Amino acid sequence: MTTAQLCQPIELILADVDGVLTDGSIIFTNEGIEIKRFNIRDGLGIKLWQRAGGKFGIVTGRNSHIVNVRAGELGIDIVRQGTEKKLPAVKEILAQLGLQPHQACFIGDDLPDLPAMRYVGLGAAVADAAVDVRQAAEYVTTTHGGAGAVREVIELVLRSQQRWDDVIHAYQG
Repeated sequence: MTTAQLCQPIELILADVDGVLTDGSIIFTNEGIEIKRFNIRDGLGIKLWQRAGGKFGIVTGRNSHIVNVRAGELGIDIVRQGTEKKLPAVKEILAQLGLQPHQACFIGDDLPDLPAMRYVGLGAAVADAAVDVRQAAEYVTTTHGGAGAVREVIELVLRSQQRWDDVIHAYQG
């Protein structure tokens, strides 16, 4: 199957956070407050995906208050943090939404993401993902995690579904 064919049934995009929605760096202030840097283009991509009727969710192994803040800003209500084993969380999310694995995409960057990536219809890896993750992916982005990789996957899916022009119509003046 081609990548475009794998994209056709996608209704749900799930992503890891550290290394996917961020560049993988974790910064702590002297007060012990965690800081993450998110890419604004990824945020707009998520909003465009949602406006097109898609569902977006986060599945991450760490717990971080700032992830809840960013999810709230973007209207993401599917948030699973502290998920050491991501596949059971992905299966639970799919069951709750009444979706089949082929209707989902998972974007990852490191070994804990592999089972989820292999389970869904479109496993995507960011350009700077671990070698094994890139090899397992049906699609590898040209951009690194935290640098617009999520937006790239969203555009890929929307273009493959021939919905991109409708989504950007409001921005064409």
